[in-house]
Amino acid sequence: MKATGLLAGVAGALVGLVMLPILALALVVVPAATATVVQLSGCEQGGPGGGSIVVDRQQLGADEMDIARTIVDVVQQRRLPRRAAVLAIATAMVESGLRNLDYGDRDSLGVFQQRPSQGWGTREQILNPVYATGKFLDALIALPGWDTMPPGRAEQAVQHSGFPDRYAPREPTAAAIVDRFWTGPDNPAPSPPVGGGTQAVPAKTLCPDEGASEVPRDPGQVDPTKLPPGFTLPDDVRQRAAVSFALGQLGKPYVWGAKGPDAYDCSGLMLASWAAAGVGIPAGTVSQVHAGHAVASIQQVEPGDLLFIPGSLGTAQVPRHVGMYAGHGLIVDAYDTDTGVILEPLSAWTSKIVAIRRIADPDLPSPPPGGSPLR
Repeated sequence: MKATGLLAGVAGALVGLVMLPILALALVVVPAATATVVQLSGCEQGGPGGGSIVVDRQQLGADEMDIARTIVDVVQQRRLPRRAAVLAIATAMVESGLRNLDYGDRDSLGVFQQRPSQGWGTREQILNPVYATGKFLDALIALPGWDTMPPGRAEQAVQHSGFPDRYAPREPTAAAIVDRFWTGPDNPAPSPPVGGGTQAVPAKTLCPDEGASEVPRDPGQVDPTKLPPGFTLPDDVRQRAAVSFALGQLGKPYVWGAKGPDAYDCSGLMLASWAAAGVGIPAGTVSQVHAGHAVASIQQVEPGDLLFIPGSLGTAQVPRHVGMYAGHGLIVDAYDTDTGVILEPLSAWTSKIVAIRRIADPDLPSPPPGGSPLR
């Protein structure tokens, strides 16, 4: 990732939105075991991973910190040592700058720049950070003595990079990031048998849930978990894949920061749905509102479009809730922790929508999710 100024990107203007001035924030220096973390923004610009930070002169935005938290969460759910999270984040920082890229060198994709042609999975799988992290960890723990190798050695053994010296310098920064999310012991006991013992400890979230919907529900108007008779999927291949995936998650629980496969928050459902269509988008709502391109009006909405509303704690300038238009006057979204993934009528959202983003136009190549080319 190319170096930028400390405050670059903290409060970029939202495309298609009216942006109000953001008050300057005092920088807070947070001591860490291995590196210095400078907090640039707080939860008004953050998500489950907190706001944007600088770690030893490298700036990471709220979206990158969301992905970092996802990586730590996957490691903890698998009850792997803390060292695995450090190596995974160091690798992701080198390969993508902790971004869910749908481009890269040759056919490289995603957070770890994994290549479908090299057996890492399909394009659709790799563009989901949960899957990509799991595949990285599979390869890592298959290495004998991976947790005691010198800095950079294990990462290179997994990635086979043409630039093997880039990983070791990232480990102190990665360790400082892991410090922000890790809970429980550094070396947890193996997973207990099914039905007994304690379960894996999830990574902590650094900001409260600001993504819940505030749209009043009327289950009598639309069955929240069942498609109406005559519903058809869109004809376009990518729109069909994204909408079909989202609808396949109906009834699953809402968990703040989750990106599947068992639970989702609102932006996590959007990321996973478009990954299923082979299109990578950013991790959080505040970044997804920049994805693709703006749609001018509700009259032009198409299946697969992302619809943004303020949500329970957001604003028109910084919307905190997102759903997908499924077609036939229906929206699918992860509503809140009490409700989960449901269908809602578009008419209930119409007056609250502050932005519409089209991720992929029919018959056109998908746009990159943002950022500059990798190398």
